[in-house]
Amino acid sequence: MSALRPGRTTGGAVAVLLAGALLLGCAPASAPAGTPDQGATAEASSAPAPRGAPPARTPSGTLLVADFGADTVTFLHPEQGPLDSVPVGTAPYGLTLGADGRAWVATAEGVAVVDTRTRKSLGRVPYRTASGPVTDGEYRGGGMGIALSPDGRRLYVGVNVPDGPGVLEVIDTATREVVETVPVGRRPFDVDVSRDGSEVYATNHDSFDVTAVRADTLTARRFEVAPYGTEGGLGSWLKPHYAVVRGDGRLLLPFEGERLAVLDPRTGRVGVERMTADTHQHGAALTADGTLLVVGTGPIGEATGGASLTVRAPDGAERIVPLDGPHEDVAVSADGRTAYVTGGFTRAGYWDGVTVVDLERGTTRRLPGGERPLGAVVLP
Repeated sequence: MSALRPGRTTGGAVAVLLAGALLLGCAPASAPAGTPDQGATAEASSAPAPRGAPPARTPSGTLLVADFGADTVTFLHPEQGPLDSVPVGTAPYGLTLGADGRAWVATAEGVAVVDTRTRKSLGRVPYRTASGPVTDGEYRGGGMGIALSPDGRRLYVGVNVPDGPGVLEVIDTATREVVETVPVGRRPFDVDVSRDGSEVYATNHDSFDVTAVRADTLTARRFEVAPYGTEGGLGSWLKPHYAVVRGDGRLLLPFEGERLAVLDPRTGRVGVERMTADTHQHGAALTADGTLLVVGTGPIGEATGGASLTVRAPDGAERIVPLDGPHEDVAVSADGRTAYVTGGFTRAGYWDGVTVVDLERGTTRRLPGGERPLGAVVLP
């Protein structure tokens, strides 16, 4: 789900949580699932509740979030909170926004289409790939990462097939039909498109790799991205989650608040740059000036730092903004001054809302709304 990714911008008993964590490669957080983190109540109460009927047309700057804990997307006013919600399908994960105002939402049941201006459902596109029964939760089958081509004619969605390799499905946005499928790696958390639309990149969490797919021929190449190695396989904590495409065409993939993997898809070479947050990292976004934003989920595995948002300048200088509890993904306002960090999180410890970060001042406030929100976009 980022400012330069409108074509994006993927939890019992202790024994059960730990077993699930080994499968995902992400440790459970300490807070109970579905409960606010410490301090959330006081912060959340500062946002006034919307009054009266929602507006007929969605206001500019409204945040749209995918409610992974429900079957809806929620429209959040950046000051007042929830405006409206629209049913889309079970456990929506990623979403992306077209220039025509239509949002495309990857759910367990298919790709839902929503008119964001009128907040109306336009139906759902079924997947071609069979991914088992429709379920919810972090291991569910169905769509995860999702992105639009720059011209809006093609939609790319990474479909998770439990216990096997995933698939990139290509959807014609005019006919709303799946026109092609391409095998990719395991659990495609994220999907991104190159600036010129010539390639599509699926970040495959459980296979430690990125699949690059040519948009014209749909031929695929696999690049391992594992700056810590692949030891531990499915039980490893040290896997790729989300990526962004930098202006020079390279992909940036953050790991553990320590290492930023820089993949050149032209050569397959992976360089590594130092990061400083020392926290397990998930969502990422780029602002228009090239600033990288990375969501830190907290002390998982060998990482000891708390939840945070890393603000990394193009020259590599970093500021770390502490967050209250785990978060998942991040979207940025049109002016690049505000980040919205979703509280959904794919593990235990999530909360129902978004942390609003003033990127100039480094201050934060909580905006309640949505149900375990994961993917997010800011509407123009």
